[in-house]
Amino acid sequence: MATVKRIKLGSQGLEVSAQGLGCMGMSFAFGPPKPEPEMIALVHHAINSGITFLDTSDVYGPHTNEILLGKALKGGVRERVELATKFGARFVDGIGKMEICGDPAYVRAACEGSLKRLDVDCIDLYYIHRIDTRVPIEVTMGELKKLVEEGKIKYIGLSEACVSTIRRAHAVHPITAVQLEWSLWSRDVEEDIVPTCRELGIGIVAYSPLGRGFFSSGPKLLQNISKDDYRQNLPRLQPENLEHNKKLFERVNEIAERKGCTTAQLALAWVHHQGDDVCPIPGTTKVENFNQNIKALSVKLTPEDMAELESIASADSVKGDRDMYSHATYKNSETPPLSSWEAS
Repeated sequence: MATVKRIKLGSQGLEVSAQGLGCMGMSFAFGPPKPEPEMIALVHHAINSGITFLDTSDVYGPHTNEILLGKALKGGVRERVELATKFGARFVDGIGKMEICGDPAYVRAACEGSLKRLDVDCIDLYYIHRIDTRVPIEVTMGELKKLVEEGKIKYIGLSEACVSTIRRAHAVHPITAVQLEWSLWSRDVEEDIVPTCRELGIGIVAYSPLGRGFFSSGPKLLQNISKDDYRQNLPRLQPENLEHNKKLFERVNEIAERKGCTTAQLALAWVHHQGDDVCPIPGTTKVENFNQNIKALSVKLTPEDMAELESIASADSVKGDRDMYSHATYKNSETPPLSSWEAS
């Protein structure tokens, strides 16, 4: 088995592979679900390669990605992985409309559902996938704390949470990881989210470290994916923004050629070089892409390389919002004070 560096995620004892595997696209969002046997083989290949930190959510499918992972973890595989899943985003009226829910009863029901689909006794890292702005974060966290005490989850995480939400949640029970979008074209979290996590001893899990595939395929990304892939609607990939954004890809590509690696490997290596408290979780559905991604761990960047990349990928170098839905970002994740809930 290949040796992949292990890192400590947060301050509560969770240790994971320095790179994770995002599993969403195997079942959801990137066009039709991929063949189950192939995806199980890919998960096993990842684990055998030393990538043991697996990321899913109950909303992927919905539910089908957790079921897939449950099958992949049979036969003694469970003990070899760190399993992360999420709750809090659910579809109503089919796939069309998404609702965010942090109500205590829902927290418990969601956890029980994930345990059953994954066919495990305990979830290693359980994230609030999106923050319910109607429910004080202390209320949601209170139920999660009970689930830790009951042994159903080991560690608690947040995803797309603002600074005040992170602080308030951490005061109820230690947060082990905050999952956020961080890449060469999404750097807004560096201003206050990342420093807050470091101040509190919270690990950082970077999703979409390849810019939703942009740093893998470049401006031709939309031509290479299916028509029902959600990325067809990403603002940054629309014609009015893409002409500008492709210049970023071209400049990063020039540096990659100089370094003797691919553009994707360079972009992923840049995230790795943010520190040993950061774990990127690139997703893929192809073994060859996985093999390319894992090589990013051996790309060494000098301080000069980092400075050059960051001057190219400055905060104002990308045109267009990073997500189609403003409610899905940390900038809209403030929850009401606990007193308002108690008063009602």
